[in-house]
Parts: sequence; structure tokens; C-alpha cells
Amino acid sequence: MVDHNNSSRIESSRITKGVSVDTLIEKYFSAFNAARLAEACRLLEKKVLKKDVVLGLSLSGALTPAGLGSSSLVSWIENGWVDYIVSTGANLYHDIHFGLGLPLYKTTPFVDDVYLRKENIIRIYDIIFDFDVLVRSDKYIYKVFGEPEFDGKMGTAELHHKLGKYVDATERELGCEGKTILGAAFRQGVPCFCPSPGDSTIGLNIAALSFTKSYPEIDTVLDVNQSTAIAYEAKTNGKSAVLIFGGGSPKNFLLQTIPQLAEILEIPVNGHDYFIQITDARPDTGGLSGATPHEAVTWGKVDPEMIPDSVVCYSDTSIAIPLITAYLLNRVMPKEPTKLYDRLTDLNKKLKNKYIAEK
Repeated sequence: MVDHNNSSRIESSRITKGVSVDTLIEKYFSAFNAARLAEACRLLEKKVLKKDVVLGLSLSGALTPAGLGSSSLVSWIENGWVDYIVSTGANLYHDIHFGLGLPLYKTTPFVDDVYLRKENIIRIYDIIFDFDVLVRSDKYIYKVFGEPEFDGKMGTAELHHKLGKYVDATERELGCEGKTILGAAFRQGVPCFCPSPGDSTIGLNIAALSFTKSYPEIDTVLDVNQSTAIAYEAKTNGKSAVLIFGGGSPKNFLLQTIPQLAEILEIPVNGHDYFIQITDARPDTGGLSGATPHEAVTWGKVDPEMIPDSVVCYSDTSIAIPLITAYLLNRVMPKEPTKLYDRLTDLNKKLKNKYIAEK
């Protein structure tokens, strides 16, 4: 017998002209990864995007050059749905192109790369842009990082917050406000961490500055403590959710906050309460190692009692992100932003005092 308490009949009616994205997902995404995407949407709508839940978002892969920052993720930030971000440096670097009003173009992956090289055109699969886009972005970053406020030791959250201030101002000057993750994160007080700051063009510009001028010295230890402090605050005053687009270093950095608390600092906490990942990686090759919810339970990263509130959708993030965004915009109201960036120092002190008191 079918368990009707945990199942619903597959819709047999036709899709009609003009159907909304959220109705399409809710009514017709019935099986396989379409169903997993629908589950992720419902979990975000019904449980995650609530006042007492802190949501950490991780970004890997070439999301921003594909326009997914300006088209989708900026809306998440502006609606107060994202509380903190962990990203590759590349996504934050390419994000800046849009704040500077620099053009990127759609093309086909079947192009002559030798010709593109001769013409000084850069390709990211089926995205192309002139080499001058990189040059102008690099000059902008190099100039901004040369400002006195960037001289000294700081975590990547502070680095990107300060950079976001300049990017936001530039967007306003050029009349293209609302185009960047960095600008939106600055306005909403959303911390942006980068676990591998040397692995991007932002890091390359910092390295160049170090030869002749003052420069921002990245404190990765502070990043670990501040992100862990956010997770501790979420677990002690509500619930913690993670939304992982892709995988890689940002995924692990986002998830490792709980083992840092329970294993290293010996502060008893359960794992993250809600787990959603959109990925095209497979666990059997090691590419998804530690990322499936059940495996993450063994590390203490996910609360085993919350496994029913965990979803892994094996899909291309460039397909999933716009669909999820459209679904949420139709169904979820904006939240009051938590502005965690403004509280990082206090949260870090709170975690430090807790650790010392437990020793």
C-alpha cells in the first residue's frame, strides 16, 4: 500500500500557457531532481527563510560571470534572506565587472580559442569578454586597495565589506545600482568570507601591492573564528541553515563551523538544522565528499534529527538558481536583515569568552 501521508499523486493535467514559475515547480516538478528542486524551494519557503533562522550561502563555480549575481543573488541579499556568504574569490572578482558597467557576452562553447587569444578575448565556456574588462577591473581593485583603510591585518569579511563600500558608490555614480553581490552585501551588512583569498585575481592584486605599497594582510584565522561565532549565535538563539551552490572550499568552510565548535572548541552543539545543496558532483568519485547530509552527520556538521529537512538536488546551479529565485520572489516576503557584519566583533568576543569559560 502507498503511504498517502508521505506521498502525493503525480499531476496528470497539462501545463498551460502563462503558468508562473512557482506553480510550475510546485505542481509539475514531480520526480527525480525536479522533485528535489521543488523540495528545496518548499523547505526554503516554509522553514528556512524565517526570523529565527540564520542562513549561510556558499558560492562556487563561475556564477557571477554568468549574470547570476545581478539577476538572482542580489535579490536574495536585498530581501534579507541571506545572513552571511562564503564564496570563491573568483565569484567576487567577476562580480565587480557588473558594478563597473563592463560588458560580458553570451556565445557558443564551440569557438576558435586561438582566434580569441589573438583578439584578446577571454572565454569562460560560453561567456566571452574583452581582456580590457580584466585590465579595468584590476586597476580599480588595485587603486581601491591602495586606500589607507586597507592598510593592515583584516579578515576577508572586513576586506569585502570595505571593497563593497567602494563598489556600491561606483554603481551609484554609473547609474547601475543593484548589480553586484558586494554592493548589496555592504548595504545589508552581510559578511562575505573567502576561504582561499589567494586563489583569485583579488588575491593577485593584493600580492602585487605588497611589493611596493601598504596592503591588506588577510587574517584567515579571524575568518575561521568569525564564521564559527556566527554559527554559535545561530545555534544558541534559533536555528542554522546552509544553502550550498556548487561545492569546493566554500562548502567545507561553511560546514566546518560546527566541528570547530563541538570538536575543537569542545562547546556542545548539534549540527546545522537545515541543509540544501545544488550540485552536479557525485559522491562516489570523492567530488562530493562530506557533502551529502547523511555523511555530514558523521562529522557532526548536520543534526541527524533534521535529516528530513535536508535536500541534495543534482542539477546545474545555473539552471536551479533562477528557478528557485523566481519561486521565492512569488511566495516569500522580505525579512528584516540581521546585519551580522555589524555584530562580528561582539559575536567573536562572545565565542571567545565561552571557550575560555569552558576550558
